[in-house]
Parts: sequence; C-alpha cells; structure tokens
Amino acid sequence: MQKKKVAVFHTGGTISMKKDADGGVNVQENNPLLNSVLDTAELVEELIFGVPSPQMTEHTMAALASAIKKKLSSDNFDGVVVTHGTDTMEETAYFLDITVPSDTPIAITGAMRSTNDLGSDALFNYQSAIRVAMSDGAKGMGTMVVFNEQVHAARSVIKTHATNLAGFQSPGSGPIGYISPREVVFGRALPPRTHYEVDGITKNVLLVKAHAGINSTVFDALEALAEKKGQYPIDGLVVEAFGAGNIPAWIVECLQKVESRGVPIVLATRCIDGQAQGLYDYSGGGKALKTRQVKSIVYSNGLTGPKARLKLAILLEKTKDPKEIEAEFTKYS
Repeated sequence: MQKKKVAVFHTGGTISMKKDADGGVNVQENNPLLNSVLDTAELVEELIFGVPSPQMTEHTMAALASAIKKKLSSDNFDGVVVTHGTDTMEETAYFLDITVPSDTPIAITGAMRSTNDLGSDALFNYQSAIRVAMSDGAKGMGTMVVFNEQVHAARSVIKTHATNLAGFQSPGSGPIGYISPREVVFGRALPPRTHYEVDGITKNVLLVKAHAGINSTVFDALEALAEKKGQYPIDGLVVEAFGAGNIPAWIVECLQKVESRGVPIVLATRCIDGQAQGLYDYSGGGKALKTRQVKSIVYSNGLTGPKARLKLAILLEKTKDPKEIEAEFTKYS
C-alpha cells in the first residue's frame, strides 16, 4: 500500500530539546526529531524555526501559515504536522486555523518532557500527530492540537497545566477526537470556519488582563506615549475582563479614552470557560459597557484573550470599523 504523504514543519520547543546533566532543558543545534525513523507515512520535513515557543509572535505565525499554504499548493499532501513548543501552541494553532483555507488536516503537537527525559512524550505525540494528519476523518477539521492521545479543536483548546503530560484541555466542549492504538476516532464534526487572507501582521494589539485593584497605569502610559510620539501606540485593545465581561467602574473612563482614539476594543473573559456578554448592568458591567458606556466594544464570542488578540490583529489588516469587526467576531472562527 502506498504511504500517505505528510508535510512536517519543525518550529522548536521542548519537543526538540534535550535535558543536560544539570537538569536544564535547552535548544539543540540539531532537532532530535528531524529524520526520525517513522515508517507510517512519507514525511517531507522542513526545519522552519528552531525557537522556544515564548519567542513565537504573530509575525512568525504568519510566516508559518504562508509556508504551509505554499507547500500545499506545490504538491498533493494528505496532511500537515507542526511541531511546536507548548507555551504558545494554542495561539499558533488558532492562527493557522483561521488563515490556512484548506481541507487538508493540520495537526500541531509538542511535548511536556524533552526528548531525552525520563518518560518523554515527544516521540509518542509526534507519531500521534502524524496519524491524525493522515486520518480520513480529520479532513475538513482545520488545525488540531494533538496531545496525550487526544485531539482538540484549535478554537477551544488551552494549555491548562505547566508541566503535566495531560497539559491541554478544551473547557466546555472537550476533545473532538481520541487516538487509540489502532485508530483515530472523531466524536463530532466542527462548524464551517471563516478564513482570512493575510500576508502579514502590521497592527499592534494590546491585551490587558483585569485583576483585583487594577488601575489606570497602563492606559495613562498609552496617553503619555501618544503625546510624546504624536500618534497612539496601539491599533487595537483586548480586555480580559472578570466573569461575564465586567471591569471596575474606575476603568470605564480609561476605555472611553481608548475608544475616542478610534481604537477597536474587544471584551473577553479571564475565566477558562464561558464568555463575556451583556449581563451585568452596573457601571463597568458587561451590559452597561456595551449599551451606554463604551458602545463600540465587541464581545469576543467565547475566544480567550490571546486568541481574540490574534483575530483582532488579523481583522485590522482589512478594517477598523467596529461594526465590521463585531460582525466577524460573531462568526465561528
């Protein structure tokens, strides 16, 4: 039987690292997974980056998306695998999910333990991602995070543990599939996704997380920078608010100043499940903000702050109209 053809993009992360004698985990000159002996598929590998995932940015994500699209247009591939560090994996997965318009499955994976660590999950997760990428059931599923025998949709997955092998979960929805020794099983299909054509990211979107006692320091700094440089330093703002989208009353004026600068604002929740919405009507509550205090504010439609930030940055490449942005955030993407 002819082997299926899978394009592999190595970007770095723990899955490509080794532990030294002192116990420190670090980047290797040569990726240990490159040219691994895996006879399940015909692998066409590319070492596109070699960095820890905290060094990934929306710019490197855009470059990765462009490389994947170029590869898929050049040959017939049954699937794509991306190896990646875990710290920003959910963000890269989401970016690829909404910018690579292909039914070819993209499986992104990594490891919580380096390749030479006791009980390393690196090779197992890599093999699992290859199996998912070439699975017939994965077609049309977009970008998926494959980890610890589970398959997660890019939109819903988050890293929930700093070091545990079961480090990724999809709060509220759960995994979309499972990997058994014999097969890859998908339990449900996903709604059609909206894709956005983007060559690169040029806009600066700030993410601010609410916390008890949050004050105006960050917003005052934005105003000071605007006065010093003659232009406002950000193009968009995402606020990870409390609960159902609430902020303290004394932050409302700060958001109104941002709004007056013509900067789109998206409201997410810092909770790992649920979403920001028009529920509370006190000053700073999600409903009060939207109906009378910062009327151009947009709810993130369940996206986490980091993912909402990426989506807003992508949308700002085409428009800064709050109504157009709001319309896109209501879509499944």
